[in-house]
Amino acid sequence: MAKTKTVYVCSDCGSEYAKWQGQCNDCKEWNTLSRLSIDARSSRARRTGYSGSITPPKTLGEVSAEDLPRIGTGLAEFDRVLGGGLVPGSVILVSGDPGAGKSTLLIQVLTALAASQRALYITGEESLAQIAMRARRLSLPLDELKVMSETNVEAIMATWDDLKPSLLVIDSIQVMHTDTVDSSPGGVAQVRESASILIQQAKRTDTVLFLVGHVTKEGNLAGPRVLEHMIDTFIMLDGDADGRYRTLRSSKNRFGAVNELGIFAMTDKGMVEVPNPSAIFLSRGSEPSPGSIVMVVWEGSRPLLVEAQALVDTSALGNPRRVAVGFDQNRLAMLLAVLHRHGGLQVGDQDVFVNAVGGIRVVETSSDLALLIAVVSSFRNKALSMDMVCFGEVGLSGEIRPVPNGQERLREAVKHGFKKAIIPKANLPKNPIPGMVVIGVSKLSDALSALQD
Repeated sequence: MAKTKTVYVCSDCGSEYAKWQGQCNDCKEWNTLSRLSIDARSSRARRTGYSGSITPPKTLGEVSAEDLPRIGTGLAEFDRVLGGGLVPGSVILVSGDPGAGKSTLLIQVLTALAASQRALYITGEESLAQIAMRARRLSLPLDELKVMSETNVEAIMATWDDLKPSLLVIDSIQVMHTDTVDSSPGGVAQVRESASILIQQAKRTDTVLFLVGHVTKEGNLAGPRVLEHMIDTFIMLDGDADGRYRTLRSSKNRFGAVNELGIFAMTDKGMVEVPNPSAIFLSRGSEPSPGSIVMVVWEGSRPLLVEAQALVDTSALGNPRRVAVGFDQNRLAMLLAVLHRHGGLQVGDQDVFVNAVGGIRVVETSSDLALLIAVVSSFRNKALSMDMVCFGEVGLSGEIRPVPNGQERLREAVKHGFKKAIIPKANLPKNPIPGMVVIGVSKLSDALSALQD
């Protein structure tokens, strides 16, 4: 019988220890060490040397720098997030809340590609009948895609070697288990070792591997953090289970830009891509209302027009509330302090609620100016012009700082019929934009004065 060696692995940083201890010495987190049993012979072999063939190192000039081949998924929004399509041998981790549509999106992609690529969908959480029922409900082709219900990694590897698929989905990695680890499925050790075996096989066979991952109640990826370092692309699918729209965002991508955003609509026929996302975020009322303004944010490689809303009301509590939906809560508190210091507006005794319409999360700082203008509009109960947009970063000294891609943002606003813009002075276009009045401001006080003109 093979001897086993026991180590303890940190679920946050992946550090290994010979004995259990309460705190990880590397990441300083508490109670993150889990027991992992490994084959002592393989560990000893790694220490004594490697018996296989060794490829000699090359200079960078000798390495071919040709573009990687891409496989289109048939969904332009998905290809945008991936950086242009699927790369053979890549490992893509797809995560999101329960009911967001992860399985629906992947089964749509695989059934579409199964006609030209050998594809295999492995589920560990649903029965094959449930997969077939979903595919029939979505009117997807059923004749080419291979499906399998299995949670044992060794059985999956045997099927992998026999079928030799070009595309493979594991749904989900948290329910997989390998016989080489003595722990229950879903544990840190099982997830780490199962993922490691599958990823090595994908790299060796040039298979596109999709791993579906669960999220915690805080919205973070469940399981060991080291899993994020092992994969090539990490995609998060966001959206309320009872809402219509879903946002697909990449936070890591070795083959493309990060923070690319794809928009989908969940329908009775599955996930349908939205080619013009700005249109869904601009579904405003016919009458202007206080606290509403359109901002132009930059998501990945394109501008998006999103409505920012603010509601300022007298607080009945001793500690007024600051609620941000789609914005950073800490940045809202900072901007309100800048508004008081450099804008002369005191909202310390007011409840302030801000919202990004459409369920989008705004992560860049170009929304600062729009957020403060919406707060001022609500506080003064004065509606703003519905054909006005604004963008700009606000500094702690009240200055309005420029943002990247200012020209492209203005062109996108003009295409949607906007005629006025308040932007940082450094972003003023060199040539006038037909049909738009552009006001450049360098301080917060200048922007507030422009609202009264």
